[in-house]
Amino acid sequence: MRYLRQIMRLLTIYRIIIRYGLDELLLSTKLFRPLRLFIYLTPGYWLRPQSLTPGMRIRLALEELGPIFVKFGQILSTRRDLLPDGIAIELAKLQDKVAPFSGEQARQIIETTYGRPLTTVFAHFNTIPIAAASIAQVHAARLPNGREVVVKVLRPNIHSQIRKDIELLYLIADLANRYWSEGRRLRPREVVGEFEKSIQNELDLMQEAANATQLRRNFQGSNLIYIPEVEWEYTQPNVMVLERINGIPVSDVVTFNRHQVNLKLLAEAGVEIFFTQVFRDNFFHADMHPGNIFVDIRDPQHPYYIAVDFGIMGTLSKADQHYLAANFLAFFRRDYHRVAELHVHSGWVPVGTRIEEFEGAIRSVCEPIFDKPLKEISFGMVLLRLFQTARRYHMEIQPQLVLLQKTLLNIEGLGRQLYPDLDLWQTAKPFLERWMDERVGMRAFIKGIRRNIPLWAENLPDFPMLVYEAVNQHQTQAEHLNQINRELKQLRADMQQRHKHITLLLIGGLLVITASISLSIHNETFLDINRNWIELMLGSVGSTMLLLAWITAR
Repeated sequence: MRYLRQIMRLLTIYRIIIRYGLDELLLSTKLFRPLRLFIYLTPGYWLRPQSLTPGMRIRLALEELGPIFVKFGQILSTRRDLLPDGIAIELAKLQDKVAPFSGEQARQIIETTYGRPLTTVFAHFNTIPIAAASIAQVHAARLPNGREVVVKVLRPNIHSQIRKDIELLYLIADLANRYWSEGRRLRPREVVGEFEKSIQNELDLMQEAANATQLRRNFQGSNLIYIPEVEWEYTQPNVMVLERINGIPVSDVVTFNRHQVNLKLLAEAGVEIFFTQVFRDNFFHADMHPGNIFVDIRDPQHPYYIAVDFGIMGTLSKADQHYLAANFLAFFRRDYHRVAELHVHSGWVPVGTRIEEFEGAIRSVCEPIFDKPLKEISFGMVLLRLFQTARRYHMEIQPQLVLLQKTLLNIEGLGRQLYPDLDLWQTAKPFLERWMDERVGMRAFIKGIRRNIPLWAENLPDFPMLVYEAVNQHQTQAEHLNQINRELKQLRADMQQRHKHITLLLIGGLLVITASISLSIHNETFLDINRNWIELMLGSVGSTMLLLAWITAR
């Protein structure tokens, strides 16, 4: 039944693909090549839009296929190391165009979750959603204590729907991997796997609430960004309650200009927020598109951001943080040899990669970018081009680095939309230099000593015993190694003796059998020594060897 359902769904997908003129992709594969004539005879082939770019056609097809495919396209748009720029840019425009589910269904989900009537949970609940997306929708409400909140509710049966669509995506990925010439290079199963991990995180609203709480704690008291407070008493895996905020969408530049908002300060604050999240906190909001960012402009000269939707967050290892910061600074200085070295030392590209060759490839990509004025250089685009170059040298792109590159592109886009003259490089460089100095220079060394002094002082009384135990353990290990060596020598001697025994048995037995066969063929008497002396000698030697084998085995 599952396979029948998948086949019917595949046929629907195939019809939409033909309608939007994406059949060229299919006809280039071995699997669908025989259907070329059939496709030419379908009305959809001749009615498809001819003036649209391939990226636009893919975007429209995904929107018609439904919310899960829209979500997949949004995730795929972050893999610009795999896709042509035109397609990636169009996929980034994908928006959830999904009808909200009824307020009555939302009421039932909430009452089932809390195990009591809605009227005892909220003093007021607006059944008309204020926002709806593919995973959940949001309702306005008021708590019994009078606090205004928003209630995020997962869609009914969303888990089973997503599981079915992901199974179908894996099936499509397997077909692409097998029958499409570009399948292995683009690694479709890997892309679907990344999508599955991302969407599973978004399906757990407790995880999203924890992300929001952590981010709020990181920026507590900050004048750069505000994170709404989670109402943990009301939050469950499929229902999340947040403080309701009021702000202007970050893309509403007309309103900002009308209120004379300090857009330069706002744009630079966005850059500082990004680098603070990545390098100070190692915990960054990885879905900072315009729909998730608002601005409080009550003080136009000191505006600040308000963030929502914390389903996708990113972290980096300490090593990745260090190598990333060092890479950025090397780019500032156009030190491509250092960039190549860092990629090899970090393990991002294989150890055997020739640094000089990799350096030349990086230079050929980056020099045209650096030839522009600094304010026109895209930090995220440099990172993207670097990933694309490193891919040729078998770089395994880590999902967290891809999330970071996507977030950086979003931040740059928002910043330059607010303030076109934003010089991101000039804003970021002092921050990175200060961060590297704090972690690599003398200041970092002194800070490390100060941080560890309490631990050393605590363990100092135990130091003599630790030394004694270390020496004792060393002696024990030495004795153990000597015992192992003795056992190995004995085992080696036993193996040699057994080898000799087997050799005597094999050769002796072979000689006796050879002598017996020879005597039976010649059909002579046993004492006819003149003619059978060879057989008698072989038999004697063989018998002697068998006797020796028997004696040594005892």
